[in-house]
Amino acid sequence: MASSVFVLDNKGKPLIARDYKGDIPMSAIDNFMPLLQEKEETEGTAAPVLFQNGVVYMYLQEANIYLVAMSRKDSNAMTILQFLRRLSQVFTEYFKNLEEESIRDNFVIIYELLDEMMDYGIPQLTETKILKEYITQESHALEIQLHPPTAATNAVSWRSDGIFYRKNEVFLDIVESINMLINSNGTVLSGEIMGAIKMKVYLSGMPELRLGLNDKTMFEKSGKGFYIILLQNLFSSKGKAIEMEDVKFHQCVRLNRFESDRTISFIPPDGDFELMTYRLGIQAKSQFKQRSTANNVEIIVPVPEDCDSPKFKCSTGNVSYAPEINSFVWKIKQFPGSKQEFVRAHFGLPSIRDGGPEKRPPISIKFDIPYFTTSGIQVRYLKIVERSGYQALPWVRYITKNGEYQVRMPEPLKDPTGTHLPRI
Repeated sequence: MASSVFVLDNKGKPLIARDYKGDIPMSAIDNFMPLLQEKEETEGTAAPVLFQNGVVYMYLQEANIYLVAMSRKDSNAMTILQFLRRLSQVFTEYFKNLEEESIRDNFVIIYELLDEMMDYGIPQLTETKILKEYITQESHALEIQLHPPTAATNAVSWRSDGIFYRKNEVFLDIVESINMLINSNGTVLSGEIMGAIKMKVYLSGMPELRLGLNDKTMFEKSGKGFYIILLQNLFSSKGKAIEMEDVKFHQCVRLNRFESDRTISFIPPDGDFELMTYRLGIQAKSQFKQRSTANNVEIIVPVPEDCDSPKFKCSTGNVSYAPEINSFVWKIKQFPGSKQEFVRAHFGLPSIRDGGPEKRPPISIKFDIPYFTTSGIQVRYLKIVERSGYQALPWVRYITKNGEYQVRMPEPLKDPTGTHLPRI
């Protein structure tokens, strides 16, 4: 794994470092910044993994600092880069702002964090809630408990022992964001659904949760670690298989259990966390059903920057001119499914530009649809097992919202004199 970890300023000067193995001279970090600058000058950009003289440099840039890990042997670069990302998040949660000044003000705590989060170059504890149980900050001073933390002797590193709630509840949200690009004649050029299963867990003790999705689920494993690709028959919609890709699980999921009987079994962290993410390609244009309603719909239509005297007429909602973004915005509080609405916009154009029509940005659409998922994913059961046998209430919500949802504008019309007229 990692031989050493460095925190550098924006000029490549080390602010703090931790040597875990001693197999690479610490002076080797001096080659990192020249190597990075050389790659940026010759290739325009630099990959997050660089190699020189038998040393592998893996780095992450945050604001005005660099987090860099060095390794000499064959290492899992993705694991180390993920560790650097978690290190950045932990620093941010401890110090609020991750920058050179906050690093200099908290040397003692950072050294302690580096020792607890990685052992001999292997990532260990990375959950801030657990780290804060025995590494605390007060006036830039370090307070260390004399007894070992409960999490250190527990079966999992992301949940501490002794948690108690008077009311035990679990909230599970399935949130899907639609990324869509549609051309002016209604053809879908590209589309995908980015999904996530998010949870809020308020349970006492050390519970085990088992999540079941659609009954006829078939998984095909590909790759290692926490990256699982679901390729066929994950969910069915009107008898057709939907192909899922890039599914990732939180580290709490028992992968051996998942591989043996396809059960998503886990001991959850306390509070908010993201259990699973997935991506699904959209192959055809579809409309949501009449019983569903889109809320807080915003349709942002770009117009020429020299427009004036706006006039609008719409069948529902309200329309306003937003000159600061050269657009008009049509807002609809609620938009029922299988229904059509219209808007007419009239602008004056004081100037006519030469050189042909300008290409305007696409129309952007914002919305959220509660109790609905485009993919058809369903939670069939959520079982909560805890040795004390208490009763817990599970709550499940489905939400679909916009991601990068855009519709390209039609080409401008042309009058007999050759003047280009905008068409909305």
